[in-house]
Amino acid sequence: MSAVEIIKDLKARKFKPLYLLQGEEPYYIDQVVDYMENNVLNDGERGFNQTILYGKDTDMATILNAAKRYPMMSEYQVIIVKEAQDLKWAKETEGTSKETEFVLNYFEKPLSSTILVFAYKYANFDKRKKIYKAISKNGVIFQSDLVRDYKLMPWIEEHIKEKGYKIAPQAAALMAEYLGTDLSKIANEVEKLCLNINKETTITTEHIQKNIGISKEYNVFELQKALATRNVLKCNQIINYFANNPKANPMVMVMANLSGYFTKILKYHYLPNKNDAAKELGVSPYFIKDYETAARTFNDAKTFEIISLLREYDLKSKGLDSTGNTTDGELMKEMVFKMIH
Repeated sequence: MSAVEIIKDLKARKFKPLYLLQGEEPYYIDQVVDYMENNVLNDGERGFNQTILYGKDTDMATILNAAKRYPMMSEYQVIIVKEAQDLKWAKETEGTSKETEFVLNYFEKPLSSTILVFAYKYANFDKRKKIYKAISKNGVIFQSDLVRDYKLMPWIEEHIKEKGYKIAPQAAALMAEYLGTDLSKIANEVEKLCLNINKETTITTEHIQKNIGISKEYNVFELQKALATRNVLKCNQIINYFANNPKANPMVMVMANLSGYFTKILKYHYLPNKNDAAKELGVSPYFIKDYETAARTFNDAKTFEIISLLREYDLKSKGLDSTGNTTDGELMKEMVFKMIH
């Protein structure tokens, strides 16, 4: 069951007595919890019938004693346990003690008038535990996995589409390159864009530069394109910009993106069927021509050499085989020179 489906059921007032929202990606967990916190009960009901607890500050006995209460002047009561990964689960949910029996009895026969929600973030609950099986049988378990790098650009495009806007592929790629896989951060930046752009307008790199502050000319995405065509002047302009703006373009981020880029170029060289390149590389078909160009510019031997260079300069940036007096900007300039010559 997806977050959208859970919220759809909540809107239709189709409630379950137990919810375990788990996974490494907090964005969707927060979405479901925020909806429950603000919409299941009305303002008048919330004062008596909504309880917010935090895993590190509570225990299972406190949670279940609250869960066994009946709602006051309301059909339901809502109990949300945030940061539930900090709750001491093992001690009270495994074994043969009376405490264990007390806990498991509730999860096996939960009160229908209580909506008990566990927001178990940044981790996955142990499926072997009896409590997991009980929640699975009597409630809803939602799995929120991290979005992989290659799925990030489609996620951005779909998220913006859901809001009624359109975005150019290059602009979506620029956001994916610079904002990383933190969906909450991306969603916040999308909100900024939507506040300042008409729905009839397609979001471009110019909008990204103006509203998010990512340079449309001097970024890793443009550096990759310049490298792919061995455009020495453009490469030097971008690297000089990076050197002068280290906070906006930290070497660790540049290196990570270039490593991923050249790894894909190497993979492209050895694809048995280039027609499946977009799927195999995990990139939008819009960008396959860029990889074709890069593969022509850098044969497989040169690509291997560049990947080795990236590893070498990554170590140098961390102080290995370096005097310590060389800045990250100088290291990047030296590295890019060796890449294109």
